Parts: sequence; C-alpha cells; structure tokens
Amino acid sequence: MKRRVRLTYLVGFIALVIAIIIPMAVRWAAGPGGPMITIIDAMEEQRHMALRSIQQLAVLCRRGSYENQFGNWRDEGVYCGVLLTELLGEGSEYTAISVVAEDGYHVEIDRTRVEDPEYPVVLAFSFDGVIVPDWADGYRIAVLPEDGGVSNAEYQADSAGSYWVKNVARIVVLP
Repeated sequence: MKRRVRLTYLVGFIALVIAIIIPMAVRWAAGPGGPMITIIDAMEEQRHMALRSIQQLAVLCRRGSYENQFGNWRDEGVYCGVLLTELLGEGSEYTAISVVAEDGYHVEIDRTRVEDPEYPVVLAFSFDGVIVPDWADGYRIAVLPEDGGVSNAEYQADSAGSYWVKNVARIVVLP
C-alpha cells in the first residue's frame, strides 16, 4: 500500500515537473523577446533584433497583396510591420539592401524602393492578426501602398511578388 502511494506521488511529481519544464523550454527556444532577425550594416557589424524590440518601433498596418510573375494576385490580407527605413535607422548610408530568407532566397532592394513613400516597404511580423512565430511565413517583406495591391506594371518588375521575401533571417546593408 505504501508503495502505491509513493508511486502515485512520484508520478504526480514527474507530471508536475514536465508541466513546468516543457513550457519554459518552449519559451527559451523562442529566444528572449521572441524570434530574431539579424541586420548587418555597411561596416559588417551585426545587430540582432527580437520581435519585442521590433514591435516597439512605429508599426504600419495595411491591407496588401502582390502580383506574381504569372499575373496572379497572391497573399491578400492585413500586414503589420515596421518600415525598413525605421529598422535601418535614420542617416543610414546605403545604395541597396539584401534581404535573405532562412532557405537562402534573397533579393536586393535598391534605396529608392526602400524609401519610396508611395510604396512603403515593411518587415511584417503579423498577417491577419497572426504574429510570428505562429505565422508560418515568419518575418516577411511586404510592400504596402494605400490601395493595397502591388502590380508588376506599377512596380516595374517582372514579379512584384519577388520582393515579398518570406521567413526573413537577415537584412544586409549594401554600401
């Protein structure tokens, strides 16, 4: 009888430890302040930014979508993010930036596009109210004009969608 009681207490203790340790491990894996991106400046110095820090900057939320190379409109929804100009910092010297995804896909965006007030470029952290890490696309570059859509013709690109990089891992400032 005493063995059963001890075994019951032991099982209960183990369940309690698991209930506490697993959530803590999940929070630890997400990192302090949430998922991070790396910004590499023109002097090749790295700055790591967590979701919490990014959300403290001025946030732009707008409906957005883009036309892909086949003329199809994709990924319509409400994106919330931080202007790349805000993320890079005032007075940054650069000619372009390279946005690199976790899978190695990258695109260069020249300064005139990054700073175009008609087509604001943001690092989005939320889509239709779902925030990273729950949003499967992770941090994403989004171009958010007031009318919500970016066509190939108006963006003067073979594919406006090629600028909408998913799962952004780092942004590299190019001199």
